Amino acid sequence: MNRAFSPFIKSMLLALLAVSATASAVEAAKPAVKADAAKGATLYADGDAARGLPACVSCHGAAGNSTITVNPKLAGQHESYIYKQLVDFTTPERSQPVMTTYAKMLSDADKKNIAAYLGAQLSKPGAAKNKDTIDLGKKIYRGGIASKQVAACASCHGATGNGIPVQYPRIAGQHQDYTVAQLTMFRSTKADARKNSAQMHTIAARMSDDEIAAVADYIAGLK
Repeated sequence: MNRAFSPFIKSMLLALLAVSATASAVEAAKPAVKADAAKGATLYADGDAARGLPACVSCHGAAGNSTITVNPKLAGQHESYIYKQLVDFTTPERSQPVMTTYAKMLSDADKKNIAAYLGAQLSKPGAAKNKDTIDLGKKIYRGGIASKQVAACASCHGATGNGIPVQYPRIAGQHQDYTVAQLTMFRSTKADARKNSAQMHTIAARMSDDEIAAVADYIAGLK
């Protein structure tokens, strides 16, 4: 009996494996669920009272153009970078009382939708304010600080500050106060330190307050 049915059983097993492989291939070929920028726009502007979610606009401004200098401009930021930061806020890598609380209330789809909305917005330009440090800021941004082994900001963020999706954010026109705060947190070894970029920690740790302020001011004027 075993000998008689052996070829049949084998053929059935092969058929089942083929079906399984085909199903897996079809599943893998399905496009990833796309983010819904329209839903992101609603959540950004109005929040979600039923879930106790506040509106992002209250802190980050209309269409992501914050007018509060300690809160970042998010308009035009890389969609993938915003999503990553919202995820990071739910981990010890980037802890911030307001954003950590908010990010933990968002679903994964919410994060993607908000990121899609903000990534499609136009960022309003900023401006450098300190003419006494503009040359130092420009030098650091474009050429780094060789004596301290500080790499040029432009090597990762681009000559005009447009960055690279996921890895390096768009920083052109960003508020001076916000950039100074982030570089200072990257440099910190305290509990409030920002830990989600070992590269930025290494760079910021080698910079003085004056160098941070100078490059932050220069960045604000990039377009």
